[in-house]
Amino acid sequence: MALQRAVMKMELNIYNMQLLLLVFLMWDPARLVLANIQEDGPENNITIFTRILDRLLDGYDNRLRPGLGDSITEVFTNIYVTSFGPVSDTDMEYTIDVFFRQKWKDERLKFKGPMNILRLNNLMASKIWTPDTFFHNGKKSVAHNMTMPNKLLRIQDDGTLLYTMRLTVQAECPMHLEDFPMDAHSCPLKFGSYAYTTSEVTYIWTYNASDSVQVAPDGSRLNQYDLLGQSIGKETIKSSTGEYTVMTAHFHLKRKIGYFVIQTYLPCIMTVILSQVSFWLNRESVPARTVFGVTTVLTMTTLSISARNSLPKVAYATAMDWFIAVCYAFVFSALIEFATVNYFTKRGWAWDGKSVVNDKVIPSIKAEGSTLTYNSVKAILQGAKLIWSKYIASSWPNLIQGKTLVYLQKWTDCITFQRSSKKEKASVMIQNNAYAVAVANYAPNLSKDPVLSTISKSATTPEPNKKPENKPAEAKKTFNSVSKIDRMSRIVFPVLFGTFNLVYWATYLNREPVLGVST
Repeated sequence: MALQRAVMKMELNIYNMQLLLLVFLMWDPARLVLANIQEDGPENNITIFTRILDRLLDGYDNRLRPGLGDSITEVFTNIYVTSFGPVSDTDMEYTIDVFFRQKWKDERLKFKGPMNILRLNNLMASKIWTPDTFFHNGKKSVAHNMTMPNKLLRIQDDGTLLYTMRLTVQAECPMHLEDFPMDAHSCPLKFGSYAYTTSEVTYIWTYNASDSVQVAPDGSRLNQYDLLGQSIGKETIKSSTGEYTVMTAHFHLKRKIGYFVIQTYLPCIMTVILSQVSFWLNRESVPARTVFGVTTVLTMTTLSISARNSLPKVAYATAMDWFIAVCYAFVFSALIEFATVNYFTKRGWAWDGKSVVNDKVIPSIKAEGSTLTYNSVKAILQGAKLIWSKYIASSWPNLIQGKTLVYLQKWTDCITFQRSSKKEKASVMIQNNAYAVAVANYAPNLSKDPVLSTISKSATTPEPNKKPENKPAEAKKTFNSVSKIDRMSRIVFPVLFGTFNLVYWATYLNREPVLGVST
């Protein structure tokens, strides 16, 4: 028994020694193997990624939507605006540059691996199903492809996908320009599925109103507008092919009025004031007042035409159109006022309304027979000396043409008319005033016309037995410079124009802008 125990103890020691030797011999190769495994880690990850993608695409049909026949595919969307503007009033459209993000879940793309998210590019996006989203009010959309298509795809291990692309969209913006240029607008951006109805694909905003649509702090490219904010909504439209979900994002804009004040409003106001300066000029200043009236009317016409160039050809009047129309009416009224004053103005020296021809100094002359001799002409001219400027000046041009006898007969009738009853003196006074106007315009030139010179010299030849005539004192003449109409216009026109401006600006500047309501 003792011998057996000794033999067993010796064998155990030998076994331990062999085991220690084996461990010692295998230590260094094991360390080398572990080092090689660590060095081959990235290659193994690439291999794992490749195997996962191959397995995901193995038997995958990108023509079929997720959950076909079982459930509705929910697409969560949000928008990040990198650039907003410009806005075209003429075409009623705006340009927007966005990162358009969509998220949905596809059970066929679940995977298990050392990573939770697969970060991929556009090459993978073309091999899987993606929503057929389009913009309902988009006129032109551009997907950026420089230097590569600007698309991002991320797949989570539970099958959730995030698909982002960079787009530039030109969209319609319906505008109501009744309050232009104090107007506000809500420009919509509408998008949804082109082929799938609400029973197959539906869209949902990812976050609330303020986070689902975000605008970069330096993203505004607007010169004439202020971007007040944005709101989101959702609606369902019906067509012959079914009902579709439409997502809407409204961008609220308020127009800046400074440009139009400088370019249109101030010139119109200054033109109206300039037209009213003519009220302070003498009404005999016909050229000056005509220039004021015509120039201001043409200026307002030019301003009205230029103000419409930046607007679409709408069939209704805007706030600026009303302002220009009223200014045009004031300017045109000033021109009509001058025409009215000029119509009642007596050019030259006005009759004072008191003095009439003294009929005592008019000799009783009658025509001798049917013809007038030289002596009768001489006597008539001497007797008509005092009423020369009141009765015969208007017919003097025809006298130069040779019709002497006819018009001298008229002069004789005029002299005889002075001897009529005192009841007719009032009408004589009116005629005196009327013929005074003609004197200033048709005064005869005796030095240039030989016939008139001869008659004048003969008429002024003194008769030997005739006593010298006593010349009556000439009537006092006053200058017709200021009209009652002008005096009234100096007050009425500025007061009316100032009142109009107060009402106009108080109405439009205090009006609250009507914007889209978030739903």
